[in-house]
Amino acid sequence: MRVPDVDGGGGEVTAPPQHLVFAYYITGHGFGHATRALEVVRHLVAAGHDVHVVTAAPEFVFTTEISSPSLHIRKVLLDCGAVQADALTVDRLASLEKYHQTAVVPRETILKTEAEWLNSIKADLVVSDVVPVACRAAAEAGIRSVCVTNFSWDFIYAEYVVAAGHHHRSIVWQIAEDYSHCEFLLRLPGYCPMPAFRDVIDVPLVVRRLHRSRSEVRTELGIADDVKVVIFNFGGQPAGWELKKEWLPDGWLCLVCGASDTQELPPNFIKLAKDAYTPDLMAASDCMLGKIGYGTVSEALAYKLPFVFVRRDYFNEEPFLRNMLEHHQCGIEMIRRDLLTGHWKPYLLRAITLQPCFDGPINGGEVAARILQDTAVGKKYISGKLSGVRRLRDAIVLGYQLQRAPGRDVGIPDWYSLSEKEISVHPTLTSHDMNETAELSFEDFEILHGDTQGLTDTMSFLKSLSGLVGNDLRNPEKQTRERAAASVLFDWEEEIYVARAPGRLDVMGGIADYSGSLVLQMPIREACHVAVQRSDPTKQKQWKHTQARQLANGGAVPVLQIVSFGSELSNRGPTFDMDLSDFMDGDKPISYDQAKEYFSLDPSQKWAAYVAGTIFVLMTELGVRFADSMSILVSSSVPEGKGVSSSASVEVASLSAIAAAYGLNIAPRDLALLCQKVENHVVGAPCGVMDQMTSACGEANKLLAMVCQPAEVKELVNIPTHIRFWGLDSGIRHSVGGTDYGSVRVGTYMGRKMIKCAASGLLSKLLTSCMSMQSSDSNPDDYEEHGVDLLKSEASMEYLCNLPPHRYEAVYAKDIPEMITGDAFLEKYGDHNDAVTAIDSKRSYCVKAPTRHPIYENFRVEAFKALLTAAKTDEQLSALGELMFQCHYSYNACGLGSDGTDRLVNLVQEIRHRKTPRTGGPSLFGAKITGGGSGGSVCVIGKNCLKSSEEILEVHSEEIQSGYRVSSDRLRGLVSRRRQVWVPEDSPPIRVAIS
Repeated sequence: MRVPDVDGGGGEVTAPPQHLVFAYYITGHGFGHATRALEVVRHLVAAGHDVHVVTAAPEFVFTTEISSPSLHIRKVLLDCGAVQADALTVDRLASLEKYHQTAVVPRETILKTEAEWLNSIKADLVVSDVVPVACRAAAEAGIRSVCVTNFSWDFIYAEYVVAAGHHHRSIVWQIAEDYSHCEFLLRLPGYCPMPAFRDVIDVPLVVRRLHRSRSEVRTELGIADDVKVVIFNFGGQPAGWELKKEWLPDGWLCLVCGASDTQELPPNFIKLAKDAYTPDLMAASDCMLGKIGYGTVSEALAYKLPFVFVRRDYFNEEPFLRNMLEHHQCGIEMIRRDLLTGHWKPYLLRAITLQPCFDGPINGGEVAARILQDTAVGKKYISGKLSGVRRLRDAIVLGYQLQRAPGRDVGIPDWYSLSEKEISVHPTLTSHDMNETAELSFEDFEILHGDTQGLTDTMSFLKSLSGLVGNDLRNPEKQTRERAAASVLFDWEEEIYVARAPGRLDVMGGIADYSGSLVLQMPIREACHVAVQRSDPTKQKQWKHTQARQLANGGAVPVLQIVSFGSELSNRGPTFDMDLSDFMDGDKPISYDQAKEYFSLDPSQKWAAYVAGTIFVLMTELGVRFADSMSILVSSSVPEGKGVSSSASVEVASLSAIAAAYGLNIAPRDLALLCQKVENHVVGAPCGVMDQMTSACGEANKLLAMVCQPAEVKELVNIPTHIRFWGLDSGIRHSVGGTDYGSVRVGTYMGRKMIKCAASGLLSKLLTSCMSMQSSDSNPDDYEEHGVDLLKSEASMEYLCNLPPHRYEAVYAKDIPEMITGDAFLEKYGDHNDAVTAIDSKRSYCVKAPTRHPIYENFRVEAFKALLTAAKTDEQLSALGELMFQCHYSYNACGLGSDGTDRLVNLVQEIRHRKTPRTGGPSLFGAKITGGGSGGSVCVIGKNCLKSSEEILEVHSEEIQSGYRVSSDRLRGLVSRRRQVWVPEDSPPIRVAIS
């Protein structure tokens, strides 16, 4: 954990010639506003100015930090913030009514009183965080005003008006009008749209300074350095709530903020004093559990403290702060029920595996104080931004929020960045997240076993399931076909099994997997969820056409019904059904060729092969027989055709859920191999196994190092904290079932066969020579000396990657042709010995480049893996980047490149080599095409810092704006796609049984 300098990362504000007077108004909503205002006030007072704080917060928040006659506290409440019904729920109507009574009814009196008071203290500047009426009162007094905040009340209250009734809308209009009198806004990171402000200046995080080190705090509390500590920073704990010892992992301690005097705590919980200085305690802890607010988020980021947070209902600041936490790998969401029932352990144990990576400035208090001081002496601050564009953008986002269904979470469009100075490249909420964000309890379901692990996408999926219960089908025109079909898919009184499997980003290895290479793969956050229910054929809920087929067949037989969410976004039907007996020929399963043909009959339903194919593989490979009917719902956020293994995630999630439903204990490796058979033999895509292995066996924030012979996990490699990977969507659709991928694989296996035949020929000659030498009394050791054993190994070689590059170049490279026709190869070599591809005798195949690629790629991946543990230098990153560039151009040589991926790689190269002496060298070091190539995504390596994030956005922006010709499919990828940047996965696959 990095602990910032005591002064917060900056010096003090230099005082101007004259003494200044500031009036600082602070909203009555929460301690976070007071604590961040405190840091700004501290710098102003230190510069020799008088600051009059107008607040309802306790005085000790300020006086314990600032001991000066220049600080003046005036206890006044001029706005009430959001009124909470309980610790986690905002009462929207009560909030509007309280604000009406606090700030609207006495408005004229407030304006008159505040204007007179401001003049009486001879204020030079009014600062508001973020009290609306203070800006108007300042205008009445003829004094300039500035706001300092990350959200404004017009944005928060706007949704309340939608829910409570439009007769309250005058409150929002009045608040926005008051803010418009403000000269400009000092906008803090994690901001919400605030169109009322005319101009904006972004400032860094405002964070309270530290007074004591981690060891000093732990010594004072009597806590050893090796003890894990969670700080429970949760104001307004439910009445009568009893914290219990078993809620914490063994050996852990919990520091409790805000505990009541009468509250009894278990021995592993420590009650803190009411005025305990929280920043010091946070820096001494290993993680924090609490509610999201600006104060907790900013300090968690500053101290790199993993934050387990619980959502509040109806407070729309949270999604923006949550995005910032997730962007910097600092946050995990906990379900409310798990908080209240003490199911804390999985979240806390996950939290300490996070690697928070915020490295931005934290001297926002100093920066804000300097700007405020300069403004008070007459300096005109112009941000240089297109404020009209900014206000339009904010207004559009605000308008979107007012159109959504009341109570649903805020959706943040990708183009609304976290900050114009702190650039986010992590994806924000998908449309599925926007519309189906989970409530923190599921009234319709009981989780019987398993764990959602606090994953927002899993909770969203469960909420989506919950929303299907009792769905009204009387208005089918108002809902999608897929949702209507899903509404009658399950019997809600019976168990449902849910599994999750993520997509993957190919860091190194790619198409060398089917040649036995070492590969390095990274799970991404986007994942597929599959829900499965088994039922007696006579009791299964069936669609009408399925029922009709059953009647025609003369009785109930096991039926498979599948619904695929998201079908309307692609060219496929939303539903699929079949009799499971279609997979059988008498008492044996049909052949793989027959199964592949079965799913190829209807192109709009070929997608079902990825799901139903898992059932067929279980029948064929493990002899499983399914006497029950089965209903399956598939929902995936892994984009199709982007080279991030959407198909593997569907296969792994489907097979995992089916295995759980039928009590099949299948190890992750075996499960991945079965899923590969689905793709190879049922779907007909000749892929290797790395995609399925990553989805089944990968772990968050680690690279899966696997030797594909056929699928042996070597280790899980921690990604060094100074290194970061990104995946950029090129906009070009990719498919491993395409002819390019298949022909390259054929060429690779042709090359292997040629090498094996050449080795056999050399071995035969050598043995003949050695026999001749032996007859003339030569030493038998000459056999080994002449490489007999080596040639024997190469003649029987199963995986091309086992051939070292030096042997390839010294012995075989000269005899591998650039191209060969199918009939010429078949005539000379017979077959290429690949079970999942066939040679077209009339076609010409590239051989040399596809043969060379896996031999050298295996060497590159091994070097890449070794370099990850080298010293943290630019030379290390340069070497890693060079290996990625080499891999990319080797793909191109094989014929698997594309204009879109080349453009992205070239842009990274331009940034890598451009002359920027003032910025201290490059932050991006390498890039390569991923997976099966021919489009899809590009993997980029760089430093884990803000500059690299900015450069990633620059790459994507320039690529989108480039003038070269693009196809309509490409344009859809660039313009319509919501997520174009893939990020590390934050959890392994899970299984949940629901009843």
